[in-house]
Amino acid sequence: MSPNAIVFVIDDDPSMRKSLARLLDAARYKTEVFKSASEFLVRSAYPGPSCVIVDVKMPGLDGIAMQEALIKHGRNEQLVFITGHGDVPMCAQAMKAGAVDFLPKPFKPRQLLESVERALTRSTERLLRESERNDALALLQQLTPREYQVMELVATGLLNKQVGGKLGMAEKTVKTHRAHMMQKLRITSVAELMVVLQKAEVTPPVRPGTKV
Repeated sequence: MSPNAIVFVIDDDPSMRKSLARLLDAARYKTEVFKSASEFLVRSAYPGPSCVIVDVKMPGLDGIAMQEALIKHGRNEQLVFITGHGDVPMCAQAMKAGAVDFLPKPFKPRQLLESVERALTRSTERLLRESERNDALALLQQLTPREYQVMELVATGLLNKQVGGKLGMAEKTVKTHRAHMMQKLRITSVAELMVVLQKAEVTPPVRPGTKV
C-alpha cells in the first residue's frame, strides 16, 4: 500500500476511537481520529489514498448524512461504516452510495483490516484514474480547434483524404494538422489516440454514416 495512505476514524465513543486507533497503529497504518462527522468535514480533503471508518449513529451529523455531504461536495473518500444499530435498508443505502463495507458491531479485527485494505486499494485506483484523466485532458486542450476536428475524424478511422473531404481541406493540409495533433498528444497511432480519449473519458466519435 502507498506510504502516504491514511485511515480516518470517526466515532463519538472515546473507547472505540482509542481501540480502533490502537488496532490500526499495530497494523502500521497512519491514522487520524475525530469525535464527530462535523469535525472531520472541516478538514481539507486528503490528496492521497484514504479510508474513513465512520460510525453510523452519532450525535449531530450521522454517518449516512456525512456520506451524502461528501458526495455533494465531490469528495471521494472511501468509507467503511461500523454500527451497532444498523439495519438492511440503511446498509443498502450506504453501499449503493459507494461505501466499501458496512460492519455490524462487534466485528473481528481482521474483518475491519480487510475492509480498510479494500478501501485503500479502491482509493489508490481512483486517484490513478483521476490523474490519468487530468493528464489526458491537458494534452487534448493543447490542440487547436482545427486539430481537434481532425483528431475526431481520425479517431473514427477515416483516411486523410476522407478527413479532407469532410472538412473541405487538402489532404496535404490534413497531414500537417494530423502530425501536429499526434505530436501534441505524444502518440504515434490511432490505437494510442483511442487510449488518450478513453483516459480523458471523452466518448469516441462515431464514424460518419455508421448507424447507432
